[in-house]
Amino acid sequence: MCARQAVLSDLNGSPSARIMFIAEAPGRCGGDRTRTPLSGDASGANFTRYIRSINLSRDRIFITNTVLCNPRKESGANRKPSQVEINNCSDFLTRQLDIINPAIVVTLGRVALEALRRIQYHPLTLNKDAGQIHEWRTRLLVPLYHPSPQVLASHRREQAQLEDYKAVRQAIEQLQLYRTL
Repeated sequence: MCARQAVLSDLNGSPSARIMFIAEAPGRCGGDRTRTPLSGDASGANFTRYIRSINLSRDRIFITNTVLCNPRKESGANRKPSQVEINNCSDFLTRQLDIINPAIVVTLGRVALEALRRIQYHPLTLNKDAGQIHEWRTRLLVPLYHPSPQVLASHRREQAQLEDYKAVRQAIEQLQLYRTL
């Protein structure tokens, strides 16, 4: 397992965060370079815009990845993490969840949603459950699409993603967390 990030890094956000966002993997032009999840690239810029649309900021949330190292193709381009890579990092993700103990978990993309299924089963799929609030492991779980430009172009346009983020705001309101954020 590659351990480029600490379990609790200030770069990931607040260790006392009540909301945890879980993405796929550090992007080669973003998190792998900056050491900060979802930063330094177009995915990070989209993510920042989306959380701002619901009055959140990075210093009030915790952001992590399903896998800790950037998976790359032989060409150097990003690729989806393999099942072996996801398995190798699943204990680390479980520890992060246990330490941060967020009230709300938000998955960004199919890989992150499926990684949580390894920790504790859930029947959710991104196509069917994106932008909806579900209960999972004594928490609220909100599956969202990944904020990458490729997803925006082919799976979920920006307006739909912005609508999906309103479910995060609803989960915050449901738990009355805005007072503590």
